[in-house]
Amino acid sequence: MTVSVVIPTLNEANNVVALVQHLLSNKNETLREVIVVDGGSTDETVALAMKAGATVIACSRCGRAHQMNAGALAAKGEILYFVHCDTLPPATYLSDIQQAVAERNALGCFQACFDSTRLLVRLNGFFSRFDRLWCRGGDQTLFVTKEAFWQMDGYKEELQIMEEYDFLIRARKKHAFKIIPNKVVVSARKYENRSFFKVQFANLVVFNMFKMGYPQERLVRTYKQLLN
Repeated sequence: MTVSVVIPTLNEANNVVALVQHLLSNKNETLREVIVVDGGSTDETVALAMKAGATVIACSRCGRAHQMNAGALAAKGEILYFVHCDTLPPATYLSDIQQAVAERNALGCFQACFDSTRLLVRLNGFFSRFDRLWCRGGDQTLFVTKEAFWQMDGYKEELQIMEEYDFLIRARKKHAFKIIPNKVVVSARKYENRSFFKVQFANLVVFNMFKMGYPQERLVRTYKQLLN
């Protein structure tokens, strides 16, 4: 089965080249394409992504769920692999995904580690090995067969936040899920100007508000207030 990588971007000029080059330098015959879906960047993200070798789609609407669905619609591969722009998958990402799907897992993710020497931040990555919803996150990347993705109608585009958690909750009710033990390297940039506890507290509060059914506008407002 072939793989299409889908990367949603917004002003990611500092990261997009390294990610696209990393994905292409570790490709094998199963990689169909690397698709960058841009949500209206005002920097050089689009030009740099194209120069690095990605196929670029310009979205009429900014929003990660909308952008990832647009990438999935354009994808020619049989497996979709969603990657955040500040994340580097392992060099073996394609063979790892192929093996997981061959084992009849329709979707899954990798474990994660952060590019930080701070103990608490690195500990956060340690918990990504456990199969609990609160241990998941989009920065661990997500692979899913195209068939399973569209059976679930993709991501809910009305969601401004927590769209990946929503998809996992729905998809795991019908499909087998695999946590691949190899690790993606995640940027610790969200911790650079904030304390570890502030970020974790904001994540915990919004995660629980999401599970309790609070409206999206309230989630977004609360998350921004807690971080800032």
